[in-house]
Amino acid sequence: MIAQALKWNGGIDGFLELTDQRKLPSEFVKLSCRSIEQLFDAIRTLAVRGAPAIGAAAAYGLVLAMQKLSGSTDAQEALSVLAQSGDYLCSARPTAVNLSWAVEQIRNKSEQFARETPTPGPQALREFVLAEANAIFEQDADMCRRIGQHGQKFIKEGAGILTHCNAGALATAGQGTALSVMFEAHNKQKNFKVYVDETRPLLQGSRLTAWELKQAGIDVTVVCDNMAGSLMKQRRIDAVITGADRIAANGDTANKIGTYTLAVLAEKHGIPFYVAAPSSTFDLSIQSGEHIPIELRAAHEVTTFAGTQVAPDGINVYNPAFDVTEAPLITAIITENGVIEQPNADSIAECLKKTPGTC
Repeated sequence: MIAQALKWNGGIDGFLELTDQRKLPSEFVKLSCRSIEQLFDAIRTLAVRGAPAIGAAAAYGLVLAMQKLSGSTDAQEALSVLAQSGDYLCSARPTAVNLSWAVEQIRNKSEQFARETPTPGPQALREFVLAEANAIFEQDADMCRRIGQHGQKFIKEGAGILTHCNAGALATAGQGTALSVMFEAHNKQKNFKVYVDETRPLLQGSRLTAWELKQAGIDVTVVCDNMAGSLMKQRRIDAVITGADRIAANGDTANKIGTYTLAVLAEKHGIPFYVAAPSSTFDLSIQSGEHIPIELRAAHEVTTFAGTQVAPDGINVYNPAFDVTEAPLITAIITENGVIEQPNADSIAECLKKTPGTC
């Protein structure tokens, strides 16, 4: 079984259903978002997380925002509501570019629709926004499948694979990015073992990735974050495969904190390091990783564990949610268009221009 992170129920007056990832793996709970404020809270508190998933969720958030329009609302007022709602959602989490990408896609296309449609009423605009949100959802699901198909060749028979955080179906609208590679290899009857970093401080690896892989029948073992180097030294790891939250024009990649450490360790031990991400994760407006905004999260995520205090009162805490892995440490980026070997600004720009499967 492959989990589903989000689903839209109904037409323009419908609601967004999320798998509440804060509850996994002990409880499988669905969360109904019927307002943009509810969705903002769900994104901020990680009920829904993963760059592609929060992008698709934000797209549906704009559908929720448009439900506030009255029958007498004119096009300009409707577009203003769309713009303000998009800015609000984008402020929930700043690092994952898919969030702002999805919002901008819908805003730009809605403005074009309003210009080209004689006196568009609120009903027509609402239907247009829902259609665009559905398109983003379907596009992401298709991209995930193709990423897996392009990347499964990197998983050899009997290999040991290390992954970090969660880049599976729970992080996307489809079957994932990094985990899609594993699902497709599993579908080809390959035998391999996946080691999953627990991913402190919120344990997305042990709580979510391990749960997804176990549900799919893939051989999976959870390890503490500080065990990766030892596993590599023991020659148990043949490849590292992670997702990404934002990739700069030169290939520098932001992903869950701890990813950079794995990349350095992989280089030290001669192990290939792969990033799996859709084209929507690339931000060509940012030239390098030093310009990627890094989200800082609350101290209590570090000072408490499962509700128990694990650090002194009043202690200083530094809790960035992401770090940046420089392009030279990345063996290849696996996209829906194909594989970008030894990524750099030129190879990335060229691949993103091509049709799927032609990199």
